[in-house]
Amino acid sequence: MTATDLAADAGAPSATGITARGISVAFDGIEVLHGVDLDVAAGTVVALLGPSGCGKTTLLRAIAGLEVPTGGEVRIGDRVVSGPGVRVPPEKRRIGMVFQDWALFPHLTVAGNVAFGLPRGERRGGRVDAALEMVGLAGFGDRSPGTLSGGQQQRVALARALAPEPSALLLDEPFSNLDTTLRAKVRTEVHELLHRVGITTVFVTHDQDEAFVLGDEVAVMSEGLVVQQAPPHRIYGEPADAWVARFVGDANIVAGTAADGYATTAVGRVPVRVSDEHPEAATGAVQVLFRPEDLLLLAAEQSREANVEQGSDAEVELVEYYGHDTVYVVTLADGTQVRVREVSVPRFDRGDRARVAATGAPAVVFTAP
Repeated sequence: MTATDLAADAGAPSATGITARGISVAFDGIEVLHGVDLDVAAGTVVALLGPSGCGKTTLLRAIAGLEVPTGGEVRIGDRVVSGPGVRVPPEKRRIGMVFQDWALFPHLTVAGNVAFGLPRGERRGGRVDAALEMVGLAGFGDRSPGTLSGGQQQRVALARALAPEPSALLLDEPFSNLDTTLRAKVRTEVHELLHRVGITTVFVTHDQDEAFVLGDEVAVMSEGLVVQQAPPHRIYGEPADAWVARFVGDANIVAGTAADGYATTAVGRVPVRVSDEHPEAATGAVQVLFRPEDLLLLAAEQSREANVEQGSDAEVELVEYYGHDTVYVVTLADGTQVRVREVSVPRFDRGDRARVAATGAPAVVFTAP
C-alpha cells in the first residue's frame, strides 16, 4: 500500500459526517455543555473555536466517546454512537484522535508508535510506511520520537491517527506545543494534508487565525454552547452578536441610531446589514460593528480634499506597524476609542490630530443593550 492508496481510501466518497444534537455533559453535577448542536459535513474540516473553559475539548471527547453525555445524541454517518440507551466505545467508532501533547510512547520507535493502533496482523505491513510517507516522514520509522523536532513529533501523532483509516479525525489543540514560527509551518502542512486526504475533521483551538486558516467552517463556542457555526468569512463579516464580533478579530462597537436601512454614528452614516439572528436591530438605538478596515483616518487637509463632511475629530493614541499594514488606536471626540487599519507604512504619529470616517461599507448592527 502506498501513501496515495491510503489517502484515496480515507478520502473516498464514503467519507463520514458527524452530527451532534443537544449534547449535554456534566462533571460532579455541574453541567459544562448545555445542549450543544454541531454539524460536520463529510470530508470537511470544522474548527471548534472559543476561550479556555468554554467546553471545546469536552465536546470533542464526547464525540470520540471519551466522555459520556448526560443528554443528546452523536451520529457518525447514519450510525448513532451515543444517545439514550446507546454508547459505542471509543475503539469501535472508527475515529482517529490527536491529543494536545501528542501522547507518543518514548520507548517505541516512530514506526512502533504509528503501528500501535493497528490490528496485530497489519503492524508489519505497508500501512505504517504509507502513513509516514503521507505526513512527509518516509524513512523515519526506525527513529526514536525523542530525536525528532516538535513538528515531526506532531506529524508522527497524525500518522498514527490516520494509519487505521478512520472515518473521521479529531484534533485537540494540535499546534499548541509548537513555537510560533514552527506552528505556522506545520499548520500549513497539516492544512494541505487534510484537504489531500479528504477526511472529515474536527479540531479544537483558541486561536482565531488557526481556525480561519484550517476550517471550512468555524463553530464558535461560549459557556458550553455553540453560539454560531458558519464559514470563516461569515463569522468575521456577519457575527451573531457583539461577543462573537470581538472574539474573532478587532471589533469597533460604536453607538448609533438605525432607521430606513441606515445607521447614523459618530463616524458617519452607513447602510445597515442586520444579522439573521437579530432582525429587530433595523431600527432604534443600535450597536454598529466597524472592523478596523471599515474606517478611514484622514488628515485635516485630506478631509477637505475628499469632501468628507461626516466623521469625527480624533487624536492618535498609538501606532502599531505590522509590516503588511498599520493599525492606529485613536480616540474620537466623544471619548470612544477605535482601531483603524491601513495597508501602508505609518502616516501618523502619536498625538497627531486627524479625522475618522466610515468607508461607507454596509455595517452589521446589534440591538443596543
